[in-house]
Amino acid sequence: MKYLVIDSIMTKSAALGLSLLLATTGCGGKDSAAAPSVSTPTASPAGLIPNATIHKVIDGDTVIADVSGSRENVRLIGIDTPESVARNRPIQCYGAEASAYLKSLLPEGTAVTLILDEEPRDQYDRLLAYVIRSHDDLFINLDLVAQGYAGTLSYPPNTHYEELLDAAAGRAMLADLGLWGVCGNPDVPLE
Repeated sequence: MKYLVIDSIMTKSAALGLSLLLATTGCGGKDSAAAPSVSTPTASPAGLIPNATIHKVIDGDTVIADVSGSRENVRLIGIDTPESVARNRPIQCYGAEASAYLKSLLPEGTAVTLILDEEPRDQYDRLLAYVIRSHDDLFINLDLVAQGYAGTLSYPPNTHYEELLDAAAGRAMLADLGLWGVCGNPDVPLE
């Protein structure tokens, strides 16, 4: 499948191609450490070309990436991790753990492929993307959910992987992985 690249960011056409691969082969990375009860199969989305480099992880679902010579705040689509740095909201149970886990997955300098859905930006002008780690094709959004570091959060029309993410969240919840076993759900304030 040929991928459409505009301004060095993959568009929904690429996401559709990736979804065909994910639907038939799975979506975890080669070194993803899944619990035995959670299936995190591997995929090799041939043709995905890195289009960004991680500069910094902000929290469990937001990073700063270098894209085409500029720095972009990137919000991972379809997921929500507990708050760990919000100024106007309390820090939540498992927020620090989610942030630390994302930092372990995406250290500074990590090459990634950012895939856009229907709306490229949110109200805060953050780029909205599905993130694929380049060296092993790990679908970061899905891994965070499958390992219990994030719940799902859909904002239409950016719902291309909603069913896939919801299924992973259901398995993580049933297995009491991560925040599900410690906090019960993603929105529990620390006391």
